[in-house]
Amino acid sequence: MNAPIKHQIIHGPDGNPLYAVISWEDFEEHFEGKADEEVFIPHEVVVLNLEGDMSLIRAWREHLKLSQREVAGRMNISQPAYAKMEAKDARPRVTTLKKIADAMGIEWEQLREG
Repeated sequence: MNAPIKHQIIHGPDGNPLYAVISWEDFEEHFEGKADEEVFIPHEVVVLNLEGDMSLIRAWREHLKLSQREVAGRMNISQPAYAKMEAKDARPRVTTLKKIADAMGIEWEQLREG
């Protein structure tokens, strides 16, 4: 069978999963970056994120005193399209996080949810 797969599970002698082999694309998307470096997030952003019950993307935008229209304009997309990216339940891909971070002037790792 030549169908592409996203991952492979390697089981141990007892049948329980031991390892997961993922595609290089998935590895880069989920683990690329400065894994050994600390990511700085200002206290104000953390408070907005946790106490304000908003996404990290929105918390950063509000901390930086930017409007959705400003960020969307910097990304060359519509404001409604951007609004979907910063929704609390949104899970943007790393490539999208990089574009948002670039528009805000921060590092993309600062937008990555725990």
